[in-house]
Amino acid sequence: MAIYTKGGDKGQTSLYDGARVNKDSTRVEAYGMFDELNANVSVAEKLCKSTANQQILRRIEYKMFFLQGEIATADTEKFLKNSVTIGEDDIKFLEQVIDQYTEELPKVSSFILPGTSLAGAQLHVCRTVCRRAERQFVRFLKTQDMRPVLEKYVNRMSDFFYILARSEDFEAQVDELVKKVSAKYDAIKGA
Repeated sequence: MAIYTKGGDKGQTSLYDGARVNKDSTRVEAYGMFDELNANVSVAEKLCKSTANQQILRRIEYKMFFLQGEIATADTEKFLKNSVTIGEDDIKFLEQVIDQYTEELPKVSSFILPGTSLAGAQLHVCRTVCRRAERQFVRFLKTQDMRPVLEKYVNRMSDFFYILARSEDFEAQVDELVKKVSAKYDAIKGA
């Protein structure tokens, strides 16, 4: 089967439910930006040192498919009948991660650099792409009704990426400290 269909050669694309829309519609822009975010999340997941963070991000990658799918469907009822959807429990999951990490990490009282580790920097890229996708999603919502839970979920995601970035930066800092202490110990032991 060919990967190309030629169906979009004239500036239109098909939605999940088969409806045809212009490729520059606010709907296509919205789910396209979440697609871009998901690709960035995948990179972050591969860079994370924390296995827990990798698993959390993998879960988010799958949830992003459901978010994009619902946005990419003109007939929402058709999507809700046939697909997994984002729900309040997904928002609670993000909030639990945010609350737990906020409690465990050192307090911050000023702006921070967007990542001191590679994984942290990539998670900050996710945060900023998420904010841009959210702005586009809000523009789209001015023309289309969607379930309110989606807007809440999208709003929590940028805070979620921020706290995960802090977690990865903290873990990298601890790893670096352990390496320095081990090197000093090895130097003393070898003397």
